[in-house]
Amino acid sequence: MNFKESKAIYLQIADRICDEILLGQYREEERIPSVREYAAVVEVNANTVMRSYDYLQSQEIIYNKRGIGYFVSSGARELILSLRKAYFLKEEVDYFFKQMYILGVTAEDMSDMYREYSKKQK
Repeated sequence: MNFKESKAIYLQIADRICDEILLGQYREEERIPSVREYAAVVEVNANTVMRSYDYLQSQEIIYNKRGIGYFVSSGARELILSLRKAYFLKEEVDYFFKQMYILGVTAEDMSDMYREYSKKQK
């Protein structure tokens, strides 16, 4: 996994796990890889993955069954979508609009670009 320097590695791993949940790789109430297994996959120290799991557990996205492992919480998918949407609207959109304004990009330009993007996704 390639990590960005602008964000803590454990948070990037947590984001990746959330992406995997959203993509259906891990379903609700399904076991996710152990800390050591996941550390091997992303090639980091197990302590870093443990920190990611602790973070996701504090967000109620996963939970631990002692002696068995970590599982995806019921409602995790909806929770992830809700948290990401709130973050996106608060942080990303404001920055995006500021950049549009500074660069002189119009709403019409963005509308055209979005239509082209949407076509590529189908």
